Amino acid sequence: MITNDIRYVGVNDHQVDLFEGQYVVPNGMAYNSYVILDDKVAVMDTVDQHFTQQWLDNIQAVLGDRQPDYLVVQHMEPDHSANIVEFLKRYPEACVVGNVKTFTMMGQFFPDAPKMQQMAVKDGATLSLGKHVLHFVFAPMVHWPEVMVTYDETDKVLFSADGFGKFGALDVADEWDCEARRYYIGIVGKYGMQVQKLLKIAATLDISIICPLHGPVLKENLGHYIEKYDIWSSYRPEDSGVMIAYASIYGHTKAAAEALAKELEARGQKVVLADLAREDMAECVEDAFRYDRLVLASVTYNGDIFPCMHAFLHALTERSYQNRTVAFMENGTWAPAAARIMAAALEKSKNLTFAQEKVTIKSAMNDETRASIRRLAEELTK
Repeated sequence: MITNDIRYVGVNDHQVDLFEGQYVVPNGMAYNSYVILDDKVAVMDTVDQHFTQQWLDNIQAVLGDRQPDYLVVQHMEPDHSANIVEFLKRYPEACVVGNVKTFTMMGQFFPDAPKMQQMAVKDGATLSLGKHVLHFVFAPMVHWPEVMVTYDETDKVLFSADGFGKFGALDVADEWDCEARRYYIGIVGKYGMQVQKLLKIAATLDISIICPLHGPVLKENLGHYIEKYDIWSSYRPEDSGVMIAYASIYGHTKAAAEALAKELEARGQKVVLADLAREDMAECVEDAFRYDRLVLASVTYNGDIFPCMHAFLHALTERSYQNRTVAFMENGTWAPAAARIMAAALEKSKNLTFAQEKVTIKSAMNDETRASIRRLAEELTK
């Protein structure tokens, strides 16, 4: 029970190995759906296709013999919309509520769907269920163009679509910040400007509860969650620290990265060291956005940089990486070029400060490169 009139009817997924085909989710996922009980009954979103019967049973357990009047579709991504047709088979008299873009996508996903009652709402439209009045707020590109969120003015509940979501099923206890950060940066991170616009609208609402489509219902300390979203969506560093991301073949670049980490730690700096070839890429991207300084260390490979470093840099620039200090370490036996190539990959990024000291390793570390590493540690500590 969320409130006296709002009930949870979502499901936990421990079958999924990769969310959206790329994000490792060791603690599973939650697909959230809610029922608002009033003179009229509204169901908020559906769930993933693998949980049709469980979801429908959850709804029936809440409603009994009552029939839902509305299915509100806030987001058409299949983990939330897959059961629209199945819902209508069970409840054919229900009216589906969405916007014009919602129904366009619905026709694309379900070309053979039966005729349905549709209510296409506009931005700012309201829907009265009795004592509960729902306000629809469009949130385009957070993170699809049709997304909208819904505010229930009676219970002061924001149904936030994918906003304020996190990885992890609800029957597993884990820290919100870490998995919400990885979720946000990986999935929504490109659209910081749009999230900022939505936060400005949310600031005008009296919100007591946030009901996202993934992760736990948020009822306490809402300022903490909103502050995190403001930091993440404005691309500000969250913590002071240095992330060192390295791509090494025979271990010499790794050794240099580890040497820099020791120098920085000796100077009292928080350091996160990441082997891009072996660690979860989403975790690495998360840390690059979390901390205020980033060191990129790569071998020169086929006149370019190592493939995992390519992937890492693409993940950063795709998500509008900015407002950080960046330093380079390169390795090459005959023609080191990695630093130049990594810098070029970041040339369109905003508000980056590049360290003056560049560490160049020719095959393996020597006294000269160790001295360069110490100078870089000093520069990054200032």
